[in-house]
Amino acid sequence: MSDRTALERLLTRRSVRHGDFVLASGKRSSYYIDARLTTMSAEGQVLVGRLGLAAIRHAGWQASAVGGLTMGADPVAYAIARASADDPPILDAFSVRKTAKEHGTGRRIEGCFSVDHPVIVVEDVITSGASALHAIEAILAVGGTVAGVLAVVDREEGGAAMLEAGGYKVVALTTTSRLVT
Repeated sequence: MSDRTALERLLTRRSVRHGDFVLASGKRSSYYIDARLTTMSAEGQVLVGRLGLAAIRHAGWQASAVGGLTMGADPVAYAIARASADDPPILDAFSVRKTAKEHGTGRRIEGCFSVDHPVIVVEDVITSGASALHAIEAILAVGGTVAGVLAVVDREEGGAAMLEAGGYKVVALTTTSRLVT
């Protein structure tokens, strides 16, 4: 079985729920994808790391780190960073806080982030694209550059198109049409 098939089966089994849900965008949906149940699992970490790293390299993105808005992006970034240790060049990870810390360094971006090197924004599920856009805005606000956006799942509800209209190439490891029946 391919890694993609294994990831899709794992997402379907662990992360897809049917019912009546209100999404972060405020929209109602008959299904919910809690990708963290997959991306935070040991098996999911391995699959997301390998597939995410392969997708980044296939896209030709040159970057030094991967990260996005905490918390959905965190396990995705960590999985890809870990996979890159076995298959250099290395990609480190960073997290973008929803708001800057009010103590210590007061940073909004934590971890291995440098304005001197492009980064890749990652996301567990893209619906409206708002979470990825918040991360992008935080990166741009400190003078960073974004090479592209990688999502584990694209809900196919316009978020990827919105990000691409803003000039950011988006790659998704899978889509809801492959997971939700």
